[in-house]
Amino acid sequence: MKTNPRLIILFLLPATAIYLAFFLVPAGWAFYYSAFDWSGFGEEMTFVGFKNYVRLMTTDPVFWESFFNTLKILVVGGAATFTIAFTLAVMLNSGIKGKKFFRALIFMPQVIAVIALTTLWAFAIYSPTTGVLPNFFALIGWEAGADYLWMSADHVFWSMLIAIIWIEVGFYVVLLLAGMDKIPMEYYEAARIEGANMWRQFWGITLPLMWDVVTIAVVLWSISAIKVFEFPFAFMGPTTDSHLYTMGVYLYVMGFGKRDPIFQLGYATAIGVLMLVLVVVTSVVIRRAMRRDVLQY
Repeated sequence: MKTNPRLIILFLLPATAIYLAFFLVPAGWAFYYSAFDWSGFGEEMTFVGFKNYVRLMTTDPVFWESFFNTLKILVVGGAATFTIAFTLAVMLNSGIKGKKFFRALIFMPQVIAVIALTTLWAFAIYSPTTGVLPNFFALIGWEAGADYLWMSADHVFWSMLIAIIWIEVGFYVVLLLAGMDKIPMEYYEAARIEGANMWRQFWGITLPLMWDVVTIAVVLWSISAIKVFEFPFAFMGPTTDSHLYTMGVYLYVMGFGKRDPIFQLGYATAIGVLMLVLVVVTSVVIRRAMRRDVLQY
């Protein structure tokens, strides 16, 4: 069949126009504003070139703390999320009854408002008086667990990370299940006849045949982890200590302040530009590192 270039261009124009208007143009303006010392209000803008970036990289310890906190979410949170997601996906794909019900139940946190989720974890689960975890540990007689202060400054980051993992697991379970569902069952039947156990089937059949889905899932996790903002900001509050910031939270604080305004929008925009660069670089590196030959089946 002959392709009509004009028809292809016609179909691509709406998506290209939207991408240009809502991503490329704002990204260009972000690069522009990051070169200024600007409060975000009024027309008084002082051109500083790359000084905002130099300040971020050399003289701003809070930025590096927020960067390493984001890195913890990316690496530690990613490892835990995919370990749990793969385990649940394999269990649901093993022929268990009520697969649709359990899949919907696991995915449910994705459709609940962030504020409701932070309230759930902060008061219904972590609270030392009414929380499920302290009361459960007290019930079984584990005093150290019952007295553990989940929301203290020393523990709140990891408590938050546990909640983030719980929220995100459902999305990746559904994504991985979609990749597993396309694998012909005949391969598993042949493997069982040959004596392969469930673990061997996963490494020899499931993972190789859904590698493209796994790659997409890892890229999506990386993007969401780098730009995570809503849950940490709502969970820890605007007055949280600076050593608990993520890059997204630090961007917001420098742009709009906490209880008191700061209004360093040029500086905050530089943080946003670095986040964009980090997302692009991370995505490219992951795609190249996880590149495999396409398996036909």
